[in-house]
Amino acid sequence: MVNLSLYTTIAVILLDGEGNRILAKYYGPRNPYPTSKEQKVFEKGLFEKTRRANGEIILYDNNVVLYRNNIDVFFYVVGSADENELLLSSILNAFYDAVSNLLRHQVEKRTIVDNLDLVVLALDETIDDGIALETDSNVIVSRVSRPRADTTDIPITEQSFIQAYHTAREKVAERLLRGV
Repeated sequence: MVNLSLYTTIAVILLDGEGNRILAKYYGPRNPYPTSKEQKVFEKGLFEKTRRANGEIILYDNNVVLYRNNIDVFFYVVGSADENELLLSSILNAFYDAVSNLLRHQVEKRTIVDNLDLVVLALDETIDDGIALETDSNVIVSRVSRPRADTTDIPITEQSFIQAYHTAREKVAERLLRGV
């Protein structure tokens, strides 16, 4: 009997061109790498296995690993050995395409590090606790890159401190310009 579960993903890992971690999220109750030391060993071995390979999928350490590289960044999606490879491929492609769109097609280490908040949000919109939430990159991008709300229309009591500061600064500047 096949074990049917919503928990499809064990980990999503981003490594740079030398095998160093940029971002790694390990998920759920089936995580075979609970400690940071075990995760680093797994990531180093995975990088050594895939850095010169031309494929998209491997079986490594009894896990199905789908990967994709671009310039100096490797994207990995890790699932258990009995997981559906097509679903893992859809997750990887959606996440990669969303990151590419959010970073204006400049998917490289420096750009990812500079915009790590957007990359993590895109990952969180794609996968939650190992469960695939979304496989459409356009939906992921639209959820992550919401247009900035016009804070002048929001009552001052409902604004965050930073929003209130910017609103007050804009109003003072506007009054100074009118008074001159």
